[in-house]
Formats: sequence, structure tokens, C-alpha cells
Amino acid sequence: MQRIAVIDYGMGNLRSVSKALERVAPGDEVVVSSDAAVIGASDRIVCPGQGAARDCMAALHASGLGQVVLDTVDTRPFLGICMGLQVLLGHSDENGGVPCLGVVPGNVTRFDDPLADAGGARLKVPHMGWSPVRQTREHALWHGIDDDARFYFAHSYVCEPDDDALAVGTCDYGRTFAVALAYPGFFACQFHPEKSARDGLALLANFVGWDGR
Repeated sequence: MQRIAVIDYGMGNLRSVSKALERVAPGDEVVVSSDAAVIGASDRIVCPGQGAARDCMAALHASGLGQVVLDTVDTRPFLGICMGLQVLLGHSDENGGVPCLGVVPGNVTRFDDPLADAGGARLKVPHMGWSPVRQTREHALWHGIDDDARFYFAHSYVCEPDDDALAVGTCDYGRTFAVALAYPGFFACQFHPEKSARDGLALLANFVGWDGR
């Protein structure tokens, strides 16, 4: 049995994430924790998040869990979800500009407003609902998931890594942007797998069995 820690820094939809993990990993221990020692001793780590960048970063620093993320993100399989992706970049333009953790060089920028599709039709910001995700390169967490499978999104800001090769998934919503980034040891996605029905659960199940390479 392995332990999967869901980081609780006060800014995540923790119950839905933990329940989804329990469903795909019934033989494992899923813990929601703000204890650095518990998280550091876990086999796999999930960092969810929702809300504004300033609030998320303030909560990570106040709790000391930002350092926990930095200490663990490349030492065992790590999954970032929504703001758990955005905080890994270097800087967010939200709230007038917020320094983030800097694990991935790059910036988080807002969608254009007004935003339109290729035909000129107005698109709403935030981007909320189901959108197809294009798999730009192979990754273990895509196993069994069709290219252009639809995942659930809720966000107004998008990630722009300095190195485009880090993107393993993209989405088109007024523009093409990265929605899944991967380094050795971690995978982070803008969409919510815990809210994305069968394909979301498949991604979480793949994470539970992923060796981190």
C-alpha cells in the first residue's frame, strides 16, 4: 500500500480530489494534510488549488507548504491541478503581478478580453466547462485516454512556459495554450481531472501507477 498526500493549504477543492483518488486507488491510503512531515513521507503528492494567485501564494508561504512543494516536486510522482499548475511557474500577472514558485520558468497571463473563436464569435472569460485537450506528446498519464478527450476547465489565466517542449497537452479557446506540463517526476494540468468523468478518473488512475519517469 502506498500513501498519496493531497496538500491542504486552504485553497483547493480537497474533498472532490481525495474522493476521486480513493475511487481509483481503493487499496492505497489517501490523506489530505497540511503537515509537512506527513506530506514529505508520502509516496505520491497531489497539489490542487483554486482561487486567485495572490491568495494561493500567500497561503502556501504562510503555511510553509510552498517549501514542501519545492522539496518534493522532483523527488517522487507529483500532480498539480489548476492553481496547482499555475503556482509552479515563475510569475503570474494576476492581482497586479505575483511571484510564484519558479519550478517551471514562465509566466501566467490572462485571456484576452474580449476573446473570440476562429469564426469571430465571442467567448466568455473565465473559460468554464468542457473542452477537448490535444495530446502534443506521449506521456504515461495519457494512457488509455483518446486524443481530444474533453476535460473540465474553470480559469481566466493561462500558463506560458518558456520552454514549449514542456507542454504535453494543449487546448484551443480563443488561442492555443498549454494545459498540461510535464517534467521528470511531475505532471501538472490546468483542467480538473477530478471533475472530468471517465477520462479524468483514467488520468488519476494512471498517476497512481506512474513511476515518475
